[in-house]
Amino acid sequence: MSRMVMAYERPNGEIGIRNHLLIIPTVICSNQVCSRIMQMVPGTVAIPHQHGCSQIGADKTRTFEVLAGTGKNPNVGAVIIISLGCEVVDPIALAEEIRKTGKPVEVFDIQSIGGSVKAIAYGTELAKRMMAELEKQEKVPVPLNKLKVAVKCGGSDATSGLASNPALGAAADSLIAEGGSIVIGETTEIIGAEHLLAERCVTSEISDRLYYMVSRFDKEVERMGADMRGGNPSPGNIAGGLSTIEEKSLGCISKCGKAPIKGVIEYAESIPEHGLYFMDSPGNDIECVSGMAAGGAHIVCFTTGRGTPTGAAVVPVIKITGNKMTFQKMEDNMDVDVSDMLDGTASLERAGERVWQEIVEVAEGKWTKAEVLGHQEFSINRIGPSL
Repeated sequence: MSRMVMAYERPNGEIGIRNHLLIIPTVICSNQVCSRIMQMVPGTVAIPHQHGCSQIGADKTRTFEVLAGTGKNPNVGAVIIISLGCEVVDPIALAEEIRKTGKPVEVFDIQSIGGSVKAIAYGTELAKRMMAELEKQEKVPVPLNKLKVAVKCGGSDATSGLASNPALGAAADSLIAEGGSIVIGETTEIIGAEHLLAERCVTSEISDRLYYMVSRFDKEVERMGADMRGGNPSPGNIAGGLSTIEEKSLGCISKCGKAPIKGVIEYAESIPEHGLYFMDSPGNDIECVSGMAAGGAHIVCFTTGRGTPTGAAVVPVIKITGNKMTFQKMEDNMDVDVSDMLDGTASLERAGERVWQEIVEVAEGKWTKAEVLGHQEFSINRIGPSL
């Protein structure tokens, strides 16, 4: 039987470790109204973005799916959707998709309300009423095996592959042993080590799908006439001691532990329960984390050697470093220091347990440094050109 934690139980049976009122702009034109309402009503979260119009085909679909997935994330208790009134993303369809979870969803458009000032006033009063209802909800005991944790790395250096990534991998194995879910992404950063992940896939079909996603990315780079090595490893990675993409990838894949891979999913696709999954996603920190949140991750564990303040809109981001100097210089941003692995005073098991305990505490309500500082980054990965 899985251990229990205190969290919010959602109408569809999922659990939420936060209880956000999310304000979604369907289009860039709604960003300012959404941001002003967030400023007026404490506890709300807005996700400004640059999309929602002049998009077609798969690109339009991706924007819809990421916005819908973010609204459906179990850390979100209720949603307000604000449209301009003439964009390509359909606000009513978006509301209907999010309502499938059973959570309250309200929607209005700026043109019908009568402009930005009136929309801000209307939305502020609406948000206050919805927040008052959310604040009445109480946490209840829920099984930890419903927890979905995404693993990510960024601002990597030589300590990432030697300490923080393996420590996170050990913690990932602990969650899977409890019956929970782990999702790893960053297709660009498994290149050179994809065969090692493919060997862990539970079926040949899943292995083939993993190879297909890497091949698809390679072909897109070729179409652009570019060389991926111009940006990966990044200048910061190289300055931190990483020499090749293969070296970076070997460190990258260690953060998901040793469990078999039960599935390979698209960017922002819903993360299944119970086991390890791979999500096709870019290495770009915010685009990757936003896709994982849209897939339903409750927490992102983010390892970094050089240090990064990146957070996320609706999920807490735990920062883990294996670089003692980075932890000391960026203590405001770092949550867990596992640098004692490198001086021989902590074993992999001990460091992994430290990360695992942080995950459990954050699941029960402990704020991460990114949350304390108000980091709510959000970005949608693009597919096609703007019209």
